[in-house]
Amino acid sequence: MATITGPLSNDAKKTVGEALQGALVDLIDLSLVAKQAHWNLVGAHFRPIHLQLDELTDLARAHMDTIAERAVALGVNPDGRSATVAKATQVQQPERGWIEDGKVIALITDILSGMSKRMYERIQATEEPDPVSQDLLIAVAQDVDKQHWMFQAQR
Repeated sequence: MATITGPLSNDAKKTVGEALQGALVDLIDLSLVAKQAHWNLVGAHFRPIHLQLDELTDLARAHMDTIAERAVALGVNPDGRSATVAKATQVQQPERGWIEDGKVIALITDILSGMSKRMYERIQATEEPDPVSQDLLIAVAQDVDKQHWMFQAQR
């Protein structure tokens, strides 16, 4: 069986691998929660929020692929299986059924706030061992922060 090795020491690989895996879980679950809210959204502001949730889903999906591929390039196996995401997620889950637009805005704002904090922790953790992965996490944080601002402005 072939294996992939990367340029990092074992200690650096472990630290960076954990940061990338955490970001991957956040991004996968963000895409799932955003779609769940997208499908079950109701309220006077349905249309713009519905479209904004699609943008958020697309952003999460693009970043999760980049993060997972970086992990592979370092010789780390990304784990995006549903059981792994369900077990490891820190993303707040939406309620079941129809969700009023104001509740969706509050939920997504809170989710993005928590994700932003975790991304900044990952940025700090990867500064020394792998500036390349840090750059990718910075790009994720930039987009998460922008989305947080855009959802928060609607509260």
